[in-house]
Amino acid sequence: MPTIETTYRDAIHRCIDEEMTRNPDVFVIGEDIGRYEGTFKVTKGLWPKYGEKRVVDTPITEPGFTGLAIGAAMVGLRPIVEMMTMSFSILALDQIINHAAKIHSMTGGQATVPLVVRGPGGAAKQLSAQHSHSMEGWYAHVPGLKVVAPATVEDAYGMLKTAIWDDNPVIFTENPGLYTLKGTIPDNKDFSVPFGKCQVLREGSDLTLVGYSRMTRVNLEAADKLAEKGVSAEVVDVRSLLPLDTETIFASVAKTHRAIVVYEDWRSGGFGAEIAARIGESCFDDLDAPVVRVGGLNVPMPYARVLELECIPDVDDVIAAVDKLG
Repeated sequence: MPTIETTYRDAIHRCIDEEMTRNPDVFVIGEDIGRYEGTFKVTKGLWPKYGEKRVVDTPITEPGFTGLAIGAAMVGLRPIVEMMTMSFSILALDQIINHAAKIHSMTGGQATVPLVVRGPGGAAKQLSAQHSHSMEGWYAHVPGLKVVAPATVEDAYGMLKTAIWDDNPVIFTENPGLYTLKGTIPDNKDFSVPFGKCQVLREGSDLTLVGYSRMTRVNLEAADKLAEKGVSAEVVDVRSLLPLDTETIFASVAKTHRAIVVYEDWRSGGFGAEIAARIGESCFDDLDAPVVRVGGLNVPMPYARVLELECIPDVDDVIAAVDKLG
């Protein structure tokens, strides 16, 4: 199949553009996504192409435009809500958790909410404490939602297709550190990547590195450096948090007998802790060492760049965790 070279950001833009062309019920809504084209320029060029009724610029009111999108979804439209940063989605937790995630169940299946809530999640560069949350673990705690965090350009494109087509509310988180990542996507507007399936991006035999979003890139780099030391690391990209594919993770751990889970969210209570717990429960007899977690520091994100970097897991943190395993 022919491929197109692009970036993570442009793959998301291409997907939204293609689906707005394909289906007039698809529209985007959020702050500064029209004339300004979005803080990270994901919606560049969409406002003049589709007009203000399908690229809806809103005031600073996350509860308002998220609630509007939920109502629109219930009557047949397919809204894509852009959060300027997923940290701001905290303001719309009532709409997302008490309404979007519950309506299908509470109406006995009579109503659906085909809604996508997407935007940058995690630390960018010196955006400080209120703009650097990793929200995916919060949402993966909620039945009724689907939560994905793609780490590759192809998955950003293909999983957003799946999210837009899905009749359930989907939280689609994009780490801002991935927007300039280069890669390829199939030259096929019908290409999609299913939810609920991990992928092994690197085969290994000595230990398993489990991560998602930007931490998958960190794990791949760490695996390269570990190989120089004679350590063979397998890299599992979770990519879909809810639903979660434990089968692939467990199979990898059964092969390598050691597991390190890496996640950018706060170490305490982050989604990586859930993955580690499931490995501990289900793979106890396969493990030759305790499951290790490498997570973000449990502090509000500092503004100073040198301190910010200390709070986010990096390659050296992963290698130090491997060294402790022995």
